[in-house]
Amino acid sequence: MSVLEQARDALRRYFGYDSFRSGQENLVEAILSGRDALGVMPTGAGKSICYQLPAVLLPGVSLVVSPLISLMKDQVDALNETGIPATYINSSLTAKETNERLRDLAQGRYKLVYIAPERLESERFVELLRGLNVPLVAVDEAHCVSQWGHDFRPSYMTIVRLLKHIRPRPVMAAFTATATDVVKEDIVERLKLSAPVRVTTGYARDNLALSVVRNADKRDFLARYIRERPGQAGIVYAATRREVESCHEYLLGLGVAAGKYHAGMPEDERASVQDAFLRDDLQIIVATNAFGMGIDKSNVRFVVHHNMPKNLEAYYQEAGRAGRDGEPGECVLLFSPADTATQKFFIERSEADEERKRNDYRLLNDMVEYSNTSECLQRAIVRYFGEEGGEPCGRCGNCTDVRELRDVTREAQIIFSCVARMRQRFGVTLTAKVLRGANDAKIRQFGFDSLSVYGMMSAMSEKELVQLIHALIADGYLRLTDSQYPVVQLTAKVRDVMDGEERVFRRVEPIAAATRSRRRYGSDSGADGTYDEALFEKLRQLRKAMATREGVPPFIIFNDATLREMCQRMPTTAQEMQEVRGIGDAKFAKYGSEFLELIREASG
Repeated sequence: MSVLEQARDALRRYFGYDSFRSGQENLVEAILSGRDALGVMPTGAGKSICYQLPAVLLPGVSLVVSPLISLMKDQVDALNETGIPATYINSSLTAKETNERLRDLAQGRYKLVYIAPERLESERFVELLRGLNVPLVAVDEAHCVSQWGHDFRPSYMTIVRLLKHIRPRPVMAAFTATATDVVKEDIVERLKLSAPVRVTTGYARDNLALSVVRNADKRDFLARYIRERPGQAGIVYAATRREVESCHEYLLGLGVAAGKYHAGMPEDERASVQDAFLRDDLQIIVATNAFGMGIDKSNVRFVVHHNMPKNLEAYYQEAGRAGRDGEPGECVLLFSPADTATQKFFIERSEADEERKRNDYRLLNDMVEYSNTSECLQRAIVRYFGEEGGEPCGRCGNCTDVRELRDVTREAQIIFSCVARMRQRFGVTLTAKVLRGANDAKIRQFGFDSLSVYGMMSAMSEKELVQLIHALIADGYLRLTDSQYPVVQLTAKVRDVMDGEERVFRRVEPIAAATRSRRRYGSDSGADGTYDEALFEKLRQLRKAMATREGVPPFIIFNDATLREMCQRMPTTAQEMQEVRGIGDAKFAKYGSEFLELIREASG
């Protein structure tokens, strides 16, 4: 039996899938053939199978390095449920528990061991590894090793030292959901990957509907949005702890059963809220970005960003927590210019050096551009990560926007002229003030009140002008410098507009942004056809009872997509049940009969 045949057999036996998803087979084959690998795959694309499956087939014990303590337990629970012996060693364990697991590790009782990078600083642990057969070291969230990534962690720099202590040298495999070309090269260099097989499966998430809502009353929008989605699990991200507290209090006042999560809360309280969310006891969480890294909950239907994040990598990683089961999900960004000021404050307050701060400002400018662009949002993200081309998704807020297109060529020409006459040395706000004809000391100081463009757009409010300038930046006519106080500059695209060879159009902004219909995106209707919704709810209740009995989150037993396929296929025999995606041998043996019995009852 060839290496790939063995891998496919193990995929069916342990994980319940007949075939690999895009990119998985190449990575699995590379690792089993002794090649280093770099996998860049979006959240929900099945990265973990790319190292879990080889670990089952390779001799000895494989290491998985991850910064996500909460995820370790979920993944280990899920592996043990599938019949793969695995454990984790991190700071959440007592000294006694750690010693027991180290002893079992030395005796070869595990196929996979999850560790935090800090564990590699323990001389005792490294000494133990020297005596073990370690064929594979998998590095999850590999972007954390790059100082150009959005979540650089110095502890990741210790990983490469492992290579000096493990003989023969293990295969090194790095995985991440989001990495620009610069970050990818940094990962290869810092982890000393040797001529790695590189697989990037694409950043597009076909089941997600992205949207940006501008100029809305955020609280009013949130209240209506959540009320339109009863029973759906969702995450609401806010920029600061104070914002989380305020937003959480507001939702509770509306009678919404929501939890809150931020780094200022006691650890036991945070753990309790996270656990309730994972177990479906709590459907809505309001949180800072401290929540979510390592949350493997597959049935999150929506992610709302109450505030704009610091960069597109962070945004897409957080938004990508919706729809991990492959079912429809919604990602909504509520944008307001004040969010930009908040993120600038965070950058300035950081202890980063000037080069890093410049990079952070550049990334922030990219985030603001995304928030104002009129092009397909999915395509904007895909291009940001270095993929060229791509068709409009047809699902995002911009693709489905039916508002009237207005010709703003004349307004654009006046703005471009103003930027040029101000010698491309000033920011968005001052440019808007000049165009509006504001009585401002700084305008008089530089003599801008004598410019021919001064006051030429006085019919528009300053807020509308700022928004239009940002739209022109997002569409590539203008650019911002990478600094705390970015300066507006012209790009080459301006020439055709000024020469009258290109027209500029803009959607008419609504007075108040309305919520999207849940019938269009993120509803409970299956992506692959109709099914018995009453039976689906009964299966969820059975799963919940089993999860409580077993002490694991419900999605570890079966995810929503697997339950939905049961409702569509209506299996009545063991063989038919095992043809449902996501049901491997171990899970069928443990849970299959109870689900079959319920389905038989429903089918009469």
